[in-house]
Amino acid sequence: MADKTQKELKQDIEKKQEDAKVRDILPKEIKPQAQVQIQEEMFEKVLTINRTSKVTKGGKKLGFSALVIVGDRKGHVGCGFGKANEVADSIRKAMNDARKTMFEVPLKGVTIPHEVIGRYGAGRVLLKPAGEGTGVIAGGATRAICEGAGIRDILTKCLGSNNPFNIVKATMQGLKELRHRNEIRELPSEKVEDK
Repeated sequence: MADKTQKELKQDIEKKQEDAKVRDILPKEIKPQAQVQIQEEMFEKVLTINRTSKVTKGGKKLGFSALVIVGDRKGHVGCGFGKANEVADSIRKAMNDARKTMFEVPLKGVTIPHEVIGRYGAGRVLLKPAGEGTGVIAGGATRAICEGAGIRDILTKCLGSNNPFNIVKATMQGLKELRHRNEIRELPSEKVEDK
């Protein structure tokens, strides 16, 4: 009996050593961390969820629409709109739409290169560069877009409509109109001819 217990003990010790070797090898070979980090870097924010109802013969039919901002905090941002019968489906559709409409925002450090007014419908948004340490001086919709694009110092003001859809579209239009100094130099100059 004593011999069997010693043999069993040796076998148990050998198994534990093999398990320890396997544990040491596995974490070095398998690295699933990269995909997790990519997903964490993306900025996603649901701005508004609207509930709509259609009165039919059978009763009220509910629907939902969602407005979403997506950005990588490194100069790329997009907005999306989605409609569905469930909240989760509308948000998912809006996220997909936002990823498709992402564009690059020209940055000068952590602010924008120059002042611009974005217009969409009745919405007008003033975007003004700010000094370092100012922070994002903006309302809800414009703030989300600036955070998604990686802008840390900016002054903004909504001059027209305060509808979040118009504000988002106007802010996006303003950011698309931004140009670096080099891009402006490369544009063909218009010559005015006297007649």
